[in-house]
Amino acid sequence: MTLPSSQDSTDTRLHLLKAWLQGHAAGYALALDTLVPASSDASFRRYFRLAGKAPEGEAAGTLIAVDAPPPEKCREFVQIAQLLFDAGVHVPRVMEADFDAGFMLVTDLGTESYLGALTTAQRDGDSSQCRTLMRDALDALIRWQLSSQDGVLPPFDEAFLRREMELLPEWFIGRHLGREVDEKTRALLDRTYALLIASARAQPQVFMLRDFMPRNLMIAPPNPGVLDFQDAVYGPITYDVVSLLRDAFLSWDEEFELDCFVYYWERARKAGLPVDPDFGEFYRQLEWLGLQRHIKVLGLFCRINYRDGKPHYMNDLPRFMGYARKVAERYAPLRPFARLLDELEGRADEVGYTF
Repeated sequence: MTLPSSQDSTDTRLHLLKAWLQGHAAGYALALDTLVPASSDASFRRYFRLAGKAPEGEAAGTLIAVDAPPPEKCREFVQIAQLLFDAGVHVPRVMEADFDAGFMLVTDLGTESYLGALTTAQRDGDSSQCRTLMRDALDALIRWQLSSQDGVLPPFDEAFLRREMELLPEWFIGRHLGREVDEKTRALLDRTYALLIASARAQPQVFMLRDFMPRNLMIAPPNPGVLDFQDAVYGPITYDVVSLLRDAFLSWDEEFELDCFVYYWERARKAGLPVDPDFGEFYRQLEWLGLQRHIKVLGLFCRINYRDGKPHYMNDLPRFMGYARKVAERYAPLRPFARLLDELEGRADEVGYTF
């Protein structure tokens, strides 16, 4: 299967990518006529698969060509790939890169994602397979966190945390719901944000991938193969743990979640990572940081829809609303935010709130 000629004739970036690949064709035995789309994501990056000579130690007879138009983060991808590799995490090897043009040629981790494998295992009731895959992922995360160094990656600081959460009033409340953020709502948001930021900043800081979730993990022994890591930062230790379990595309019952969280906490403590010695406090930190992420995602998915024309992300808004409400209702300082979510969804009368 080759790319449709109509797309080929109008896609300037694709022409440039093919010309760049032609310059490396001999070294990697690239068969440009096999170039087909591999995947895309919520950014402007695109991925193409083509036949080629995989480096020694790689089983696949294909490679991945990456089209990441500036300012997409090719340079950061290469830097963080090396950090992950040095930490013993399975990531694509970068064969060639042109930072100015935004092109890369990397090894292929295959086509079977954790998302697909876990979805199948959930459907089949195979909890053992789910547990094995998640524990492999958590072990890889621990290796990554153990390699942490201050001053290497950008800090996930207060400004960063706040900037992410401001997507909610701008894109979810303002653009999606078409509502004005009045003084009362603004004050409630500010109080909630202050609580979540203080909790996040009080946690031990480590290397943090930010998008450590089943969609970005591959069945590629040694599992998992890790993708989409160019936005890695230095931030709170519980962020990637909660991202893995409270995901955009999969949900788990609390028993399975707790099993995974306890597994990570015990293994992390044994490895010498500075997780809180009290599991109850560790769990609260994890939940509050998860809420920060879910607030961001509610706004982000709306922005991706309205600004970038990718509507399918909107299907998962209810999942993230559910995550956010459940955490906010569980902790007294966050309950006013839970009431705001109910009011925004028109549930306030249903649950008996007064304003």
